[in-house]
Amino acid sequence: MPLMRASTQIRRIAFALMTVMAAPLAWAGSDSAVGLWKSIDDNSGNARALIRIVEQQGSLRGTIEEVFPQPGREAHTTCEKCEGDDKGAPIVGLTILTGLEKQGDEYTNGKILDPENGKVYSSNARLIDDGAKLEVRGYIGLPVLGRTQTWIRQ
Repeated sequence: MPLMRASTQIRRIAFALMTVMAAPLAWAGSDSAVGLWKSIDDNSGNARALIRIVEQQGSLRGTIEEVFPQPGREAHTTCEKCEGDDKGAPIVGLTILTGLEKQGDEYTNGKILDPENGKVYSSNARLIDDGAKLEVRGYIGLPVLGRTQTWIRQ
């Protein structure tokens, strides 16, 4: 009887390990930006926030789910520099990415809000590294006049 229980336990452990190891394959090669992403500051390299991207009515929308404190910087919990309905809104729960539409292998025609300065920029994005990362570009006017952040799929 003890041998039978050990065999069952080994099978359960093996199944659990295979499930955990196969999880990254669920998004490897993904052609959709829908999911949870960790934004990385393009200047410091530090993780900034977790952003949930969903598809609504044919375009992508990204909402902040968690903010990570930045070394040596005061943490802001509300968007004081935002305008309109977003003024004074909590950062967690704030929609910062709207309107991105899939065009071939890129997402275009979007808008992205920078909660630090309250400004809204035009935005494009594209998946890289077989869907493991998302390059998000915010710009004014022409895409060459902007900056790019790389977000990591979670």
